Amino acid sequence: QVQLVESGGGLVQAGGSLRLSCAASGSIFSINAMGWYRQAPGKQRELVAAITSGGNTNYADSVKGRFTISRDNAKNTVYLQMNSLKPEDTAVYYCAAAYSPIIRTVRMVDYWGKGTLVTVSS
Repeated sequence: QVQLVESGGGLVQAGGSLRLSCAASGSIFSINAMGWYRQAPGKQRELVAAITSGGNTNYADSVKGRFTISRDNAKNTVYLQMNSLKPEDTAVYYCAAAYSPIIRTVRMVDYWGKGTLVTVSS
């Protein structure tokens, strides 16, 4: 089993920045891709960004140029730097981990964190 614990959410004004962190523990030796999803009220969970064990990344079009995903394999931690935040970025952000080398869909995720709330005020 793998445990994922997110931190760094909160309330920020539009145009501001936040940095989310996700610490992984447990049987992490077989985890490859990690990523961040988000879910706004009344909407489906959507992929925000993902990163392979080798550092290759993919992003949702809505966050390209504003968000940056990174990982520190030595610390078993993945980060999401969010800049130029918009009210439509308001959601619960979930950390995700997968045995798969990449994450592109919810079905590819093997483990989820409990989520951290990001609220962007206008």
